[in-house]
This record gives sequence, C-alpha cells and structure tokens, in this order.
Amino acid sequence: MIKRLLITGYKAYELGIFNDNHPGVPIIKKAVENQMRALLDEGLEWVITSGQLGVETWAAELVVELKKEFPHLKYSIITPFLEQEKNWNDQKKENYQRLIALADFHTSVTKKPYEAPWQFIEKNKFLIRNTDAMLIIYDEENEGSPKFIKKLAQNYAEKNNYPIISIDAYDLQVIADEERNDYI
Repeated sequence: MIKRLLITGYKAYELGIFNDNHPGVPIIKKAVENQMRALLDEGLEWVITSGQLGVETWAAELVVELKKEFPHLKYSIITPFLEQEKNWNDQKKENYQRLIALADFHTSVTKKPYEAPWQFIEKNKFLIRNTDAMLIIYDEENEGSPKFIKKLAQNYAEKNNYPIISIDAYDLQVIADEERNDYI
C-alpha cells in the first residue's frame, strides 16, 4: 500500500515555464491529480517533495487544493539544504514560503546552507528510503535533472518494493488533448 508518495519531476525552467500562467501548468497538475486521486482511493496519506520550483511546487499547490476534499491528506517539504530559496525572485520566494507555512511537515536533510552537490544526492536517498513509491514527471527523450533521482529510485526498486509511476510527454499530451476537447 502506498501511504507516502514522493512526487518529483522537472524544474520549471527545464520545461520552458517561467511563470505560473503558462498553459502547461494546469496540464501537469491534472496529470498529477489523476494519479493522486487513484492513490487516495487506495490509502495515500502523505505527499513528499523537496520543494523545487516546478513539478514539486505545483504538486504541493495541488495537495493544498485537494485537502479541501481529502482532509486527511498531508504533505511535507524536505529540502536538501537550508535556505533553498535564497536566490529565487521575490514572487517565487513568497509562494514557496506560503507552501512551507501550509505544509504538515518541513525540514532540511543536511541542516546547513548549500555546500556542494552531495546534498542533492543525500536528499534523493533520504526521500526514496522514506517513501513507499515515487511519481515522477519525466520523459526519457528529454533529459533533465530528474534523471538522477529516477536512476537512484530504479536501483532501489530492484531490491525493494518501490513502485515508480512515470508521467511522460505522451501522457501530458493525452491530457492536453482531453482538456482541449472539453472546451470544444
């Protein structure tokens, strides 16, 4: 049973998304919501992200919305290091701080500001070890930062019961087509 779900994927800039009004954001949220609803019916209790801008913050926003319908649903933001948002613009910092304030749990894996890439690796290991499955928005044909956590999760899944639910470009296109047909 999947009670604790790690949600991750591309950072916003990797998708060419530079503001939350981009038409791709609702499509990504819908894809994540579809998977989450199925898992909620099976006992999902927690959504865990590291709070990266993009798929992870959109997933946190989605959980905030879904809590109205599923009050038992909780989410946590577990960052790789302190002050992750230090160099973000004010609007992104504000949204991030709001998501942190609404989170049911928040911490940092390394308990210190950024030092080196090893902090991302430790964060990935921690999140995989402390969740029951991973939902990842990633397309093998469009490499990006999620490839590192996906590879780690695949290695972990070889020895453990750890489902990896992937949403790729085709899945997103199907949702975009469905949404477009709903407006016609």
